[in-house]
Amino acid sequence: MARKQEYGNESITSLKGADRVRKRPAVIFGSDGVEGCAHSIFEIVSNSIDEARDGHGDTINVTRCKDGSVIVEDFGRGMPVDWNNGEGRYNWELLFCEMYAGGKYGEGEDNYEFSLGLNGLGLCATQYASAWMTADIYRDGCHYHLDFKKGENVGGLQKEPFKGKRTGSVIRWKPDTEVFTDIAVPADSFKDMLRRQAVVNDGVTLVFEDKSGGDTEKYEYLYEHGITDYVNELVGDKGLTPVHFCSGSATGRDRADQPDYQVKMNVAFAFSNTVQALEYYHNSSWLEHGGSPDRAVRLAFVNQVNAWLKSKGLYKKNESAITFADVQDCLVLVSSSFSTRTSYENQTKKAITNKFVAQAMTEFLKHQLEVYFIEHPDEAEKACKQVLINKQSREHAEKARITIKKTMTQQMDLANRVQKFVDCRTRDSARRELYIVEGDSAMGAVKSSRDSEYQAIMPIRGKILNCLKADYARIFKSDVIVDLIKVMGCGVELGGKHNKELATFNLDNLRFNKIVICTDADVDGYQIRTLVLTMLYRLTPTLINKGYVYIAESPLYEITTKDRTYFAYTESEKAAFLQKIGDKKYTIQRSKGLGENDPEMMWLTTMNPESRRLIKVMPTDVVQTAQVFDILLGDNLAGRKEHIAQHGAEYLDDLDVS
Repeated sequence: MARKQEYGNESITSLKGADRVRKRPAVIFGSDGVEGCAHSIFEIVSNSIDEARDGHGDTINVTRCKDGSVIVEDFGRGMPVDWNNGEGRYNWELLFCEMYAGGKYGEGEDNYEFSLGLNGLGLCATQYASAWMTADIYRDGCHYHLDFKKGENVGGLQKEPFKGKRTGSVIRWKPDTEVFTDIAVPADSFKDMLRRQAVVNDGVTLVFEDKSGGDTEKYEYLYEHGITDYVNELVGDKGLTPVHFCSGSATGRDRADQPDYQVKMNVAFAFSNTVQALEYYHNSSWLEHGGSPDRAVRLAFVNQVNAWLKSKGLYKKNESAITFADVQDCLVLVSSSFSTRTSYENQTKKAITNKFVAQAMTEFLKHQLEVYFIEHPDEAEKACKQVLINKQSREHAEKARITIKKTMTQQMDLANRVQKFVDCRTRDSARRELYIVEGDSAMGAVKSSRDSEYQAIMPIRGKILNCLKADYARIFKSDVIVDLIKVMGCGVELGGKHNKELATFNLDNLRFNKIVICTDADVDGYQIRTLVLTMLYRLTPTLINKGYVYIAESPLYEITTKDRTYFAYTESEKAAFLQKIGDKKYTIQRSKGLGENDPEMMWLTTMNPESRRLIKVMPTDVVQTAQVFDILLGDNLAGRKEHIAQHGAEYLDDLDVS
């Protein structure tokens, strides 16, 4: 028995220094993978952005180097790294080697009143998580240089006079693979981060140079008018209304026992029936999960649009009110808010929880929308009527979905629900195959010869309905069709090619990787095959277009010699086999129907993936296919007669008149 470990006073330990980050990076950066590494880079960039937004420098350069290192350069005041009399230490020790240290803690001070980074963690944590880091700082007529390795300073502070005019900071570092499981932050992650920061920091140019490959690629991001330019970019020429910008401020508190703080709010929005987007930023951080601003937008827009629709009497009697989903379907909105006190869900800053921010933004947006609707009545009408259309469309679609779902509802045990359906054993839809056969005799032959592990069988009883001519009500009265749809599991696409909005069809619910139509090689077999294809074309065209539908090709002739049997699928193959046989004695006969084939022959010619012949039904021109179906099976009697007159002679040799 293992010795029980003692748990006493000396058992309690704490992480110290760089180990606070190096051994628990996910606590600070949200993850120890590539996302956490990307966030560590953002922490450095955010410091430069705070400087630029405070009016010090208007350009930030970010470089991704070949060795995986990163360079962030700004032209601000340069971070103070010299001796701090108040703390009795060098500032570089506080900034690079102390958690919760920085110039953003003073309540009501002018420095970084609305700051992107308030926790004092980013620079120090990123330094701790680096294999190495260097800092070059230009300020007060001096050039300061620092070196770090795996969280420890090397060589102290180096200081020399600098006669140049520039100021600012240059931070170079390489994220440590001992800390992060992956440091290969994609170029797209850099570009997305810098583009978003350019959106909410108008007038600041963010430059990304990617030197990780053979050639240097350079990208610049600048939005002169910030979120207004960005919303215009998103909407393009697809707007129902022009972009509207509004801004405001408020002072309040989250709790009665807490001090007041300031909130600044900037919102740009437009309505569009083709473009939808919602993006929230706070203190320049992209709030991927929203939080307070998202709650405010939802409440304000639903409230004001609903009030406008009621005032115009556009709701029908007993009609339900709109929801935010109806508004969101035609809304493009970007908000950029700032506050002197911010409560983030965590250090990664993907959502804020400030109650007063939510309250202030809600009241602000309600007022702004009310005024906007009054001052721009034409735009208000377009926007609000589109929201109402969205609601009614959603409700109609839901009713149709429920109706069809009731019709097509199936239980998991299809073998007990669908008469004579024979399932296979595997649940892996990537392996499963469905053979659609004609009649009980063919089913018996296929059942005795199949691989029951992955090959299922669905018999067709009698002639299937011509779905091209029939309406949906008649189609869904056909037990054969309904049973087949149930077995396939994917539902139907009401309207076919004329309706891109699918009713209940979901390709993910398809229970088979192959739908194989297996009929006799005679006139009746061809007719049943065509009718099944027509049904699939009318109700589930995606299965054809995506290449899930196949035809099992049956041999036309059996040619038997003393040594072996040949199966000819075409007249030319028959001729080739006869030439190969030469003077040997042989017998030849038309191939029997599927129901008369022995299991070995069925497996060899129809079921065995190694020897069978399957024709993939993959029309390249759906319109042309529809035209052919219409001629052969539709109501165009004159067109069908003309087609037979022109092409009927081509098939005389294939007629079975025996």
